[in-house]
Amino acid sequence: MKRINNYPVTAWVLMALLFTACLTSCKKNDGYIKEVSNDLSKPATVTNVKVKNFNGGAYITYDLPNSDNLLYVQAEYRINDKTTRQTKSSYYSDTVTVDGFAKSQDYDVTLYSVSRANVKSDPLTVKVHPDQPYYQLIKSTLAITSDFGGVNIKALNPAKRDVGIVLLDFQKSTQALEVADQHYTNTDTLNYSVRGYQAVPQQFGVYVTDKFGNISDTTLVTLTPIFETLLNKANFAVYKTPTDSQTAYGWEVPYLWDNKTDGYSNGWHTAPGGAAPMQVTFSLGVSAQLSRFILWERPDQYAYGHGNPKDFSIWGSNVNTPQDMRLPDYAPVGTVMGDWVNIGNYHYPNPPSGLTPGFTNAADAAFVAAGVNFNIPPGSTPIKYFRFMVHTTWSNGDFAHMMELSIYGKPQ
Repeated sequence: MKRINNYPVTAWVLMALLFTACLTSCKKNDGYIKEVSNDLSKPATVTNVKVKNFNGGAYITYDLPNSDNLLYVQAEYRINDKTTRQTKSSYYSDTVTVDGFAKSQDYDVTLYSVSRANVKSDPLTVKVHPDQPYYQLIKSTLAITSDFGGVNIKALNPAKRDVGIVLLDFQKSTQALEVADQHYTNTDTLNYSVRGYQAVPQQFGVYVTDKFGNISDTTLVTLTPIFETLLNKANFAVYKTPTDSQTAYGWEVPYLWDNKTDGYSNGWHTAPGGAAPMQVTFSLGVSAQLSRFILWERPDQYAYGHGNPKDFSIWGSNVNTPQDMRLPDYAPVGTVMGDWVNIGNYHYPNPPSGLTPGFTNAADAAFVAAGVNFNIPPGSTPIKYFRFMVHTTWSNGDFAHMMELSIYGKPQ
């Protein structure tokens, strides 16, 4: 027999009311309320207007008109020769912010009071005079110099504003400067290199842009990139020292230069329980002034975890048979200890996604799998022997591992 549920009439009424309430609560709110008034009268303008300028913009404060029909105050203004902006501030606030101005000069800002029926007041023009925009301040600190295989660009961005640094190079095909690289950032210090150039004189240009489309003047220079090459891994050789870490699981030192970076091949792996720092030393087979190296950590499920290096140092020696010694955990670049010199201290970049290690995403895994470039400070002393010291790993464990190292520089 079919079972029939019999509900009282009052229950059906309650269910209908709940369904209607759900439909109402799920309506999208776009922020500013749409037209909710039939009052088409023109609102009064704001009064008692005051301006407080800041870098690239201004705060405009005012007294609101005494009207229950007011919805927001709108500011319209040109920030450069091409772009007009519009910003709004609700009737809950007495301030509207205008920004994105290209220069430190007088600009007209037109204010409107806007009613709930979308009726504008008469225009009220206010003058602002922003302080120097951040993109110009950053440009004043910018420096471009020769680097191994290319150019190095430095600049300061203490306010951590969103900016882009655009590098131009001269193209023979067009006989003009063309965009070669675009570097977008909001970090307080910019220091990066663009490589892939021959060691011959060539013309470069660099300028700064911001999120509003403003563009600084262009610095033009002629520079000769410093010669660099990938050191021949066929010349690398094990140089086992007493302070080097014991290896384990068949992951031996020569796997660091076998050009295999996948997660299935062997790399270098220290034995668990060893003393910190975890370290490996090997011969480059040639004396070279190093410019940079690329590190491939163990990828896939091990990315940002397990024994992958987090903080590490590079030491080197140019002595034919350097004497081993226990080097300090941390030392400034250039520190000399016996036959060894510190040529760099490093922190492996945090996950690009901003996620916590252990909870990273596919983009973070791809970043690790691609290998990460680390620059050697300019002017480093030539070395024949390369020592990699791991101070901490992403798991804070007592072992370390990595897949591959590619080392670049100028053989002597």
